[in-house]
Amino acid sequence: MARISGRFPWPPSGRWVTGRRPGRGDRKERRDGSPTPSARRVRSALSIRSVAGQMFVLQITVVLLLIVAAVTTLLIQSRTDRFEGARGRSLAAAEAFAHSPGLVATMQGPHPSKVLQPLTEAARKRGGVDFIVVMNRDGIRFTHPLPSKIGKHFVGTIKPSLAGRITLETVQGPLGHEVQAVVPVMDARGRVVGMVSSGLKVRRVSSAIDRQLPVVLGAGAAGLALATAGTALASSRLRRQTHGLGPAEMTRMYEHHDAVLHAVREGVIIVSGSGRVLLANDEARRLLGLTPDVEGRRVGDLGLSERITELLVSGRVATDEVLPVGDQLLAVNNRPTDRRGGPPGSVATLRDSTELLALAGKAESAQSRLRLLYDASMTIGTTLDVQRTAQELTEVAVVWFADYVTVDLAEPVLIGAEPPVGSYRAAPELRRVALAGIRDDHPLYRAGELHTFPATTPMATGFVTGRSVLVSDLTEAADLFSQDVERFRRVVQYGCRSLITVPLQARGVLMGIANFWRAQDRPHFEEGDISLAEEMAARAAVCIDNARRYTREHAMAVTLQHSLLPRGLPEQNAVDIAHRYLPAQTGVGGDWFDVIPLPGARVALVIGDVVGHGLHAAATMGRLRTAVQNFSTLDLPPHELLSHLDELVTRIDQEAVTANQDAVLAGATCLYAIYDPSYGRCSLSRAGHLLPALVHPDGTVQFPELPAGPPLGLGGLPFEAVDIHLPEGSSLVLYTDGLVEDRERDIDTGLRTLATVLAHPGRTPDETCEAVFGALLPVRQRDDIALLVARTRVLDPERIADWEVPSDPAAVADARADLNRQLSRWGLEEAAFTAELVLSELITNAIRYATGPIRVRLLYDRTLICEVSDTSSTSPHLRYAATEDEGGRGLFLVSQLVQHWGTRYTPEGKIIWAEQALGGPLLA
Repeated sequence: MARISGRFPWPPSGRWVTGRRPGRGDRKERRDGSPTPSARRVRSALSIRSVAGQMFVLQITVVLLLIVAAVTTLLIQSRTDRFEGARGRSLAAAEAFAHSPGLVATMQGPHPSKVLQPLTEAARKRGGVDFIVVMNRDGIRFTHPLPSKIGKHFVGTIKPSLAGRITLETVQGPLGHEVQAVVPVMDARGRVVGMVSSGLKVRRVSSAIDRQLPVVLGAGAAGLALATAGTALASSRLRRQTHGLGPAEMTRMYEHHDAVLHAVREGVIIVSGSGRVLLANDEARRLLGLTPDVEGRRVGDLGLSERITELLVSGRVATDEVLPVGDQLLAVNNRPTDRRGGPPGSVATLRDSTELLALAGKAESAQSRLRLLYDASMTIGTTLDVQRTAQELTEVAVVWFADYVTVDLAEPVLIGAEPPVGSYRAAPELRRVALAGIRDDHPLYRAGELHTFPATTPMATGFVTGRSVLVSDLTEAADLFSQDVERFRRVVQYGCRSLITVPLQARGVLMGIANFWRAQDRPHFEEGDISLAEEMAARAAVCIDNARRYTREHAMAVTLQHSLLPRGLPEQNAVDIAHRYLPAQTGVGGDWFDVIPLPGARVALVIGDVVGHGLHAAATMGRLRTAVQNFSTLDLPPHELLSHLDELVTRIDQEAVTANQDAVLAGATCLYAIYDPSYGRCSLSRAGHLLPALVHPDGTVQFPELPAGPPLGLGGLPFEAVDIHLPEGSSLVLYTDGLVEDRERDIDTGLRTLATVLAHPGRTPDETCEAVFGALLPVRQRDDIALLVARTRVLDPERIADWEVPSDPAAVADARADLNRQLSRWGLEEAAFTAELVLSELITNAIRYATGPIRVRLLYDRTLICEVSDTSSTSPHLRYAATEDEGGRGLFLVSQLVQHWGTRYTPEGKIIWAEQALGGPLLA
């Protein structure tokens, strides 16, 4: 129903419009003469222009008239009652005295006044009357309260009494205005011998009434006040209900309401608490088929359906409850009318929703489509995996759109390769990568199967043409599957009734097809369903193409990274080595490790981490690994090698800045260690890398304190090296931060876990790697992980020979003799000739060009290593001697006879070394 709003002279709630209480400013206005809100409300309530004001005046007038009439009636009644009481008392006193014994004899005696006067006075006082007069038949008084009146005529009517009757009257007697009764006195024979009169003064009767008058008037005033207050309350409530409207406005509002009530296209029916119809507008009569005289009839007698009758009679709350009434569907809203103190009953509104229901069905269908597209946009493409993306398409479409969904892709797409650009003449061989359905016993190709669709099928047509194909009714499309009749028959017998085939193409590349099937329990696909299927397929195609590109680039990056990492471990006897490397699942990184054999049976252990991920990090890692290998050939101490590496990273960053490239700067961390098995000593230095873990032979784990050093690329700060003695059988564990730190675990927790896992003596390096990865490998690996475990060996002292050679050419012969004796002890006599030549050349070169003591050291390892040290820092150079030159051929001969040779600088000078290959057994 429509509501008619108007302007009201007061707020409907009766509260202050401003929402605040009256303050001082309001009181000041009142002093100035402005009316207070309460005064305004009273004046508004008493305004005769409003219905409430007119009702108030009318009620007050009626009440006032009633009270005046009641008071007047009460006064008249009281006066009448008083006079009646006075007459009754007077009559009683007169009759009592007239019938007193001996009265007749006394009246007939000689001195009646003398006898009767005292008696009448005594009776008057006891009877509460003003006078008792005894008289003869002539009306001569025998007694009177005033003795001067005795013997005079009685004032009043005596004829009726002479005739034997009683007279009651009001007269102006000797005492004033009197009310009196005259009673005859009869003798024994019934003759009237005299009369007795008794009465009260009128003034005495009126004074009693006057004493009661204030009480009566007070009661009337109290009644008037109570009636006025009640009338005011009723008028106030009426004012709130009528909003201060006048009769004309009320009439107009009623006419408007009545017009609106019967004009709206919504039925309204009001039912009382007893189940009778109080009101029904025209629309309600039309919708329910009610007669014009429906008001007052019981709902159960209207012939309505059981459901709507129950709803109207029960008064229960209903909101848009759809009920059938004939050929219509009515949306019914029902609310009780006694929620706020109203009369019991209910009011119901009825609306024909037959057409709205059809529109609602279309709106719901559109809403379902939007919800499906939203779910598809949120669900498809959550990963960069081709098969997972295809599976997401099938899962989201099966929920709302189809009963079975399949995705078939060309083989190149699965490996990240670029499919052929352009159209196809025939459908290629496709692999089913995803399938979802309401049941698992379907006859469709299974996931993982490789197949080729015949040319006449909708799948092949859609793939070749690049356009969607709709087969609304499969039972009428047998000709489309003429080349695959058996599978078509199985699909139809299974219950599939409708099909939409949509090609998956993105950026001009056709990658596969998506098939949407509906079974017999769902309506067939229509033309409008094609756009929805194409929307989902387009979203999936873009995501699949993104995943394909990522797969290709990731494979390239992984291939590049693996090609830059060590493909095998070099042969050496200094340490037992085991390693593990796992690339990040989200992309390749820049972690690397290396094992580099060094002269003197030593070995260099390297581990590093380049900042960032992707091809840039992998390429930078390759450059740094190559640089480390090159710098290691110079046989530099660890801290000097890191200094050179830091300069290289700084130059790489400067080149990137100069070329205005957007690539991130090539920051990196690195740890470089050199282990010498002849002394059991390890020299380490690090550039911002994590501390290595040292596992002692007894299982004790510690993290040696090494100077941190800045990460590579910062420049300006030196690096420091620390020498640590490693007992034989100790394990040095090098790792990158991806092993001990991730989003669910901080680095301190990771290091504690690593120490716990390593604290097990007797493990081989490979077993140690397995145990560490089993305990620390995160569920979702977001960073590369490199792990290098080296268990130390110590070279047998029996395989080391060391002596000093005088700086004298004659001492060369003695040195050769000592060499032969030592080689004989080692059983290397066949290598003696070459070793003598090499040692003679190196000693002679040291005697000729160096100063100070000269020492010779022989190491029997995988090769025979000959070292000659002196105090000179000048390094010899290999050169080609001319035909006429007398010298310059010594180092050339050495380089031809040995496997490797070179110079290593020490704090005391230098060492020239040469490695000679052996044909005998190697060191176990």
